[in-house]
Amino acid sequence: MKALNSNKLKVIDVQDSGQLAQKALKLFIDSARKAISKKNVFHLAISGGKTPRKFYQLLGQDKESINLPWDKIHLFWVDERCVSPSSPDSNYKLAADTFLKAVPIPEQNIHRISGEKDDYSVAVKEYDKVLKKVFALKPGQLPKFDLMILGMGPDGHIGSLLPSSYALFDTEDLVAVVYQMSGGLNRITLTHPVMCAAHKLIIMVNGAEKAEIMRDVLISAPDEVKYPVHTLWPILDKVVWLIDSQAAKYL
Repeated sequence: MKALNSNKLKVIDVQDSGQLAQKALKLFIDSARKAISKKNVFHLAISGGKTPRKFYQLLGQDKESINLPWDKIHLFWVDERCVSPSSPDSNYKLAADTFLKAVPIPEQNIHRISGEKDDYSVAVKEYDKVLKKVFALKPGQLPKFDLMILGMGPDGHIGSLLPSSYALFDTEDLVAVVYQMSGGLNRITLTHPVMCAAHKLIIMVNGAEKAEIMRDVLISAPDEVKYPVHTLWPILDKVVWLIDSQAAKYL
């Protein structure tokens, strides 16, 4: 297979979801230690979905992870569904159920998206305000996360940048609402300029159902509207792909 920008692709092949979680854990710990050593703070943004669950469980079980100086770690979410934080569809709940109860992170360092608000614009403004405060942003500046954990949907979406979504074209805002016209849950997401500004991004992909999209996004010409993950193509040198054997079977 001749992958697009293959000279810039950083792919780590693993056997299964267990190894996927272990590799993600190592990358997380390395990134956290490096950032804290350099600037005494680590800014992390995570995603939801099934793929990262084992990784999140490890965050709450692994001794090295638990012993990190979590008081220097600020946790954000790449995106959130517009539901209550107690909903099984909530990305926050996934983290709360897996590692937040096990690691010594101060409550004030946990910056969730208020997906439960009836007025989505209020939730967007609140999250925008928190980002600007924690990162001490000046007008026009972007937050630069030390590490961003992403998955990739079977349609090639990342965060809640869905195919043909208006949010793909939003380059002015840090946060945007994504409306689901097909009856699914509406979402709130970081915009693609924020994603592209991160120092390092990990895209975790596993399962046979991701094999075709994994092949398609790597051999297709860039088309951010069809495959939102292509918004990361200009910064592929900062992206690490963690792919299990089933998802990589056509590569």
